[in-house]
Amino acid sequence: MNQIFTDIQSKINEALENSPAKDLEKNVKAMMSQGFAKLDLVTREEFDIQAQVLAKTRAKLEALEARVAALEASLKSE
Repeated sequence: MNQIFTDIQSKINEALENSPAKDLEKNVKAMMSQGFAKLDLVTREEFDIQAQVLAKTRAKLEALEARVAALEASLKSE
C-alpha cells in the first residue's frame, strides 16, 4: 500500500517538475527577489545584531547620564 502512495507521489512530483507551474514559480520567486532587492531591507540576523548594539548603547548612555547627574549633584553641594 505504501508503495502505491510512493509511486503516485513520485509521478506527481515528476509531473510538477516538468510543468509550466514550476517555471511560473521560478519566475515569481525571481521577480519577488528583485523587488525585495530594490527595497532597503535587512535580514533578521542583521536586525537582531543592530538591536543588541542599540541595547548596549542605551545601557552605556543611561550609565553616563547617571554619572553626570552624580557629578552635577556633587558640584552643587560644594
